[in-house]
Amino acid sequence: MNFYKALSLLLEYPSQELYDHLDVFGQSVDTAESMDAAERSTIGQLLAHLRATDLIELQADYVKTFDLVAEHSLHLTHHLFGDDKNRGPALIDLTEIYKEYGLDQASNELPDYLPLVLEFAAQLDDSEARVFLSDTSKVIRVLAENLEKVQSPYAPCVRLIEQRGSMLALAA
Repeated sequence: MNFYKALSLLLEYPSQELYDHLDVFGQSVDTAESMDAAERSTIGQLLAHLRATDLIELQADYVKTFDLVAEHSLHLTHHLFGDDKNRGPALIDLTEIYKEYGLDQASNELPDYLPLVLEFAAQLDDSEARVFLSDTSKVIRVLAENLEKVQSPYAPCVRLIEQRGSMLALAA
């Protein structure tokens, strides 16, 4: 399984379909060549949490974490602009990038929604994806820090995304 695709799915609202297939998902992560051992372990920890928690509770926690706390928003431009009018051009630019690469944005989500950003990154080769994510690494770092403050089980996976897009990872 592709690193970016895996995290895209895990950062979506927990669905019955995902919940029913967590074991298969975990097996795909365990054998993924696009991830190193530390990344597989971190994703495995989130999968273990998801397996150990009732779906209704996961869904409630997801809403409390990502939908009700602005500092945890998965809409990346919100961290830069809030609801300011300058957010619009950034969203348009991102939509244009998606179109340029042929991504059909069928989702009802805004283009800066982190799972959608990761879905796009999954279609790129790894070096392109890292460069693309480098533009978001500061915002993702802030999101990871905010999630770490509340000990969210999603925080380590968000930190992985930040590390993939960091300039140090690009130089390696």
